[in-house]
Amino acid sequence: MKSKLTTLCYIEKDGQYLMLHRVSKKEDINKEKWIGIGGHFEEGESPEDCLLREVKEETGLTLTSYRLRGIVTFCLSEHPTEYMFLYTADGFEGTLQECDEGVLKWIDKKEIGHLNLWDGDLLFFDLLWQEVPFFSLKLCYHEDGTWQGAALNGRELELFDLCREDGTPTGHVKERSMVHRDGDLHRTVHMWVVRRRKDGGVDVLLQRRSKDKDAYPDCYDISSAGHVLAGDDYESSALRELEEELGIRADREDLRLIGFHEGYASASFWGQPYRNREISAVYLYEKPIKESSLVLQESEVEEAVFMDYDEILAGIRDGSLKNCIYPGEFELIKKALEPGYTAKGVRIREAYE
Repeated sequence: MKSKLTTLCYIEKDGQYLMLHRVSKKEDINKEKWIGIGGHFEEGESPEDCLLREVKEETGLTLTSYRLRGIVTFCLSEHPTEYMFLYTADGFEGTLQECDEGVLKWIDKKEIGHLNLWDGDLLFFDLLWQEVPFFSLKLCYHEDGTWQGAALNGRELELFDLCREDGTPTGHVKERSMVHRDGDLHRTVHMWVVRRRKDGGVDVLLQRRSKDKDAYPDCYDISSAGHVLAGDDYESSALRELEEELGIRADREDLRLIGFHEGYASASFWGQPYRNREISAVYLYEKPIKESSLVLQESEVEEAVFMDYDEILAGIRDGSLKNCIYPGEFELIKKALEPGYTAKGVRIREAYE
């Protein structure tokens, strides 16, 4: 398949973007979506030639001031790769005309996120609004239009499924930093590594988060935890995180689901707001391990150490242990170790602020 070259422009005026609702063409990859103004290169055209021609043809306007903001590589299964030159324009002349490809409408920038967009478009809108210097963004989609991958200036980005209250995906996907900024509900996994002592007590492995973590740096936390990436499930995510963070290669039967936890946290780190709203599958890992056998993920974990359960709980309650652990979830560990415990219907909700 031959790759395509296109331009896309967001014309702005009085805090609004001129948006095109693609409703006219029957065979249209953007059917029912809201996008900017643009189209395919014609033979011999430069990006600017294409930009000016497409804007004139679709809107009747002549641009007088515009900026190239970035290049977006757009990948969709079974379709040619598209290389899109992304512009914004703040100067134009002429009278807005009707467009045969859809309906043109000025939309307040604050309302853009409520439109029917490609999920990845929200990411480049965010880059535009932050006045990020020229960028290269790669957006990859499944055939059904769900967002499956992204890279910014060559760096892979984490994408999460947005969820309903019951933990099922809504069908929309969002980038990690935007999820934590906006407080969107998403899925995570929490794995507690425990060992029973001969005296009847219980030790729990805690990890101390890296000093450079984007949230709760240098705090004691769950043995291992992580996000469920877009398209993934709880169990495979739990197994991946255990190996990545602690070097523990577990099988599915090694994990015991003890319930679900819905947590909300609001804080600020590194000068940025942090709102975390997550639904977590909570697991116990009870196979014997030694601290010396652990292989820690240096970018995520400063150390991992076993501590007595009761001492940890006391430290959480009186604040003497620097941590970011939900008390209700930690108390669930002891309950799950009692004979006859069942995880059926167990769901805890709590906030951490």
